[in-house]
Amino acid sequence: MNIPRYYFSGEFAELYEYFLSQPHTTRTFRKNEYLWGPGKLLEKVYYIQSGIAQTVVEHENGFQKILHFHSRGTIYPGCHQTSFKIERSILTKALSDVDTLVFSREDFYRMFKENSRLNSLCLEQYAAYINLLIYEAAHQEYNHSFIKLCNLLYLFSQNSHSQDACKINLTQENIADILTINRVNAAKSLSRLRDEGIIISHRKWIEIRDLPALKGYCSMETLSE
Repeated sequence: MNIPRYYFSGEFAELYEYFLSQPHTTRTFRKNEYLWGPGKLLEKVYYIQSGIAQTVVEHENGFQKILHFHSRGTIYPGCHQTSFKIERSILTKALSDVDTLVFSREDFYRMFKENSRLNSLCLEQYAAYINLLIYEAAHQEYNHSFIKLCNLLYLFSQNSHSQDACKINLTQENIADILTINRVNAAKSLSRLRDEGIIISHRKWIEIRDLPALKGYCSMETLSE
């Protein structure tokens, strides 16, 4: 049974040769460059060959919430024909250099209709997005900051696709922006986990030293069955 995902990677890797056979261009986004910039509607669809991109939604007051991350072997932002106003508030930025195959909306929608396997994978990806949004709306709202943090670190350890599941590439600021908590609460919760020997904090990443203890603090909807 799948658990909520903040980190998307590898879902479309099996179709790489197919993507290469379709009309596309290539582009490398440098670190901190936008794949999807402020005020823009969906114009292109990207297959990420390498690197990591971070997506946030920005409120009109300037506050940002991190939605998810995309890395090698995934499609972003997906396939649909309708434009939505919220798209103008979505920003996707390269956290490292990101190499991509670039498709027009029209070409990707044609591919979506013609290739049954692509169709199936896109539906599964959208289901994963919906699962994440329902998870946050239905459960995270009712958990206090410490449980939210434990849930987040556990989920990243389970689906970050890193070679080292105990290395979580999140900063304190990232955590606060994903969980929509203030940085003081994030710092207090991280300090508690450090004091209990569950994690070690590094400047730009977190090391999990005791995954069973971390799992023991997680809410039930976070854990796979």
